[in-house]
Amino acid sequence: MMVVDARWSVLEPARQGVSVVLYPFQRAVHAPGDGARYLRTWADATKAVRMEKEALHRQRIELSQVTTTAAQLASENEQLRRLLQVTDTISQPAVAVEVFYEPPNPFNRRLVFNKGSAAGIRPGMPVIDEGGVVGQILRVTPYTAEAALLTDENVSIPVQVLRNGLRLVAFGGHTESKIEVRYLTPEVDLQAGDLLITSGIGGLFPAGLPVARVDDIEHDSSTGFGKAVASPMSRPERYRHFLVLLVEESVPSLQDAKQFYE
Repeated sequence: MMVVDARWSVLEPARQGVSVVLYPFQRAVHAPGDGARYLRTWADATKAVRMEKEALHRQRIELSQVTTTAAQLASENEQLRRLLQVTDTISQPAVAVEVFYEPPNPFNRRLVFNKGSAAGIRPGMPVIDEGGVVGQILRVTPYTAEAALLTDENVSIPVQVLRNGLRLVAFGGHTESKIEVRYLTPEVDLQAGDLLITSGIGGLFPAGLPVARVDDIEHDSSTGFGKAVASPMSRPERYRHFLVLLVEESVPSLQDAKQFYE
């Protein structure tokens, strides 16, 4: 049979028939291995898809953070450019500072900056932004400085009405984010909408810096005096960078100035 099959292949149909009969048994024998390989391939594909999904999610978060950081840096750069423009309009030397932290005190409105006496900052020096007066340095350490905001009740500042040149004194108001001009007599020419600027009297602040805009004037019939409530032109709650004007060291302290104007 071997010689005949080798010469004339007469047994090929029988061989094919046997192969057809044995094929189901071959598949059955290989089924466990094929199933294991399929499950392993499916598990690997599922793991790869999950890892790719996690990588895409992480990349989306990182891109979102990069976008937010870029927008924040662009906003800060824009504010710094406006601060540089402010320095061009005043002759007083200034130091740029950044907010280090804000003390959690609901009764006082303060900011702590990242520079102090080592940068030439002294108590009593004014703090400004592109909008106007922000506040005044209260105390310093070699590397930090604490400033009382314009709306702090410990701050008082000599102001002038831009419309008519009337000189007044503005105080930190009892109302949050407001300042007050107190003890107004009936003949005082002050109206809602008037812009208050620094008068330069007393040597604490350079003249001409925007301070606040009058919102309303309240009259007290029992005392006969009026009180003007004004909104500051500066926005310290929106920015992180400010300028400290390096006034002469002979300028009185904040408490001395408050007692003087009172």
